[in-house]
Amino acid sequence: MAYNHGVRVLEQDTSLTTPIEGTAGLQVVFGTAPVNLADDPYAATNVPVIAYSYAEAVSQLGYSSDFKNYTLCQSISANFQVFSVAPVIFVNVLDPKKHIKANDDATVEVNAAYLQATVETAGILMDTVKVMAGETELVEDTDYVMSFDDDGYLVITLTSDGAGASATELTVSSTSIDPTAVGYADIVGGYDSSTGAETGLELIRQVYPKFGMTPGLILAPGWSQYPTVAAAMNAKRTEINGYFRAEAILDMDCSASGATKYTDCNEWKNNNGYTYEGCVLLWPQVIIGDAQYAYSAIYGAALAYQDASNDDVPNLSPSNVSIGISGVVTEDGTEVMLDQTQANVLNGQGIVTAINVNGWRIWGNNSACYPSTTDPKERWFNIRRFFTWWGNSFILTYFQKVDDPANYRLIESIVDSENIRGNAYVSQGKCAGIRVEYLESENPITDILDGKVQFHIYLAPYTPAEDIVATLEFDPDMLEAALSGGES
Repeated sequence: MAYNHGVRVLEQDTSLTTPIEGTAGLQVVFGTAPVNLADDPYAATNVPVIAYSYAEAVSQLGYSSDFKNYTLCQSISANFQVFSVAPVIFVNVLDPKKHIKANDDATVEVNAAYLQATVETAGILMDTVKVMAGETELVEDTDYVMSFDDDGYLVITLTSDGAGASATELTVSSTSIDPTAVGYADIVGGYDSSTGAETGLELIRQVYPKFGMTPGLILAPGWSQYPTVAAAMNAKRTEINGYFRAEAILDMDCSASGATKYTDCNEWKNNNGYTYEGCVLLWPQVIIGDAQYAYSAIYGAALAYQDASNDDVPNLSPSNVSIGISGVVTEDGTEVMLDQTQANVLNGQGIVTAINVNGWRIWGNNSACYPSTTDPKERWFNIRRFFTWWGNSFILTYFQKVDDPANYRLIESIVDSENIRGNAYVSQGKCAGIRVEYLESENPITDILDGKVQFHIYLAPYTPAEDIVATLEFDPDMLEAALSGGES
């Protein structure tokens, strides 16, 4: 060890910001991941996994900047690199036992200085690799070790005393995962009655039993533009585990076969049935630098971050919130530049977009059901989310009371507790009013005898101030007073 005398400094690599945590906007994201890069490539297929950090997500799912093929990486980046919010639940449907392809044998040169050779083939599964040095088959961990470089390519490092130490080239055979073999049917998933296995969106059911958290937002970046997937997402967001609810974040197809101009959007939306309650519809895609994301990945992370920064209460609308993107584009990367008037047209059609006003920001408050539905509870996305959140919280809070005697003490306890809780949120300015009542008219003796007790909860979260108007009028009297020196 060196002898130290004097003043020294040490530098350490910059760490990612510690994510803030919140569960009101708990995202459950469905898609594909480069699981060949994960610690265990076979452990995270059609299984919900939770991540509280970028490192945790990468270790379980792998990570690639190829967002088109590995769609979960969009949400990994959006949540842990762009917004720094956690936790997030991911469901990968790419199966390394099913969605695979055999690679042609690769002949690669060995760098003599480092005894390394790189196979520039994407998606290689390490357990399928066979390495030959001439006619000799090399043995892993004896003659060589394997790793992946930053581009996801396989790096073979020869041991100095192994059988291939003097080789100048290697022949490598392998099998890779094939994200192009995954289809929207894999995202929708299903239930296998013979094995009891659940896949795809069916796995939303497992989130609460496994993690003790209720889903808040359902996403499928890169997939929700398919009507079949969107319909399944809408179907799965209600009656989760029989009684919980969530909202879904949907993307509009902005490829050549979809809506490439803002004037195309309303027709596409209506022709494809994207008029669901409890869902928000987004157009087009977004970019940050050279990275292109489905808008839902950024929107979901922004929403979760906003909730977590607001005491984990989802009463705020994300509209007009800065999202730090570089621009908005169609599927092929063509830039879209909307002004506020054009964006407002989309808002009036129940479509959320983004505009650049002193920085790019989310623009739009309406759910996808608007304008066919104008009920404030369904139209305004923040109010829809507040109702869902309150309902889920009520279930979780009073589950312990189920099967208690249906007497006055039980009724009084629930009414008083909910009113106290509601008053707290009113005093914080998070809603205009909350009132809970037990009404005799809603609780006939026949229901009581049948074990049913019903409460009526009145909720009034604030609607967004979407249209602020100032009327300007010329006042000649003020001009006359000024010119006359103030004399009447």
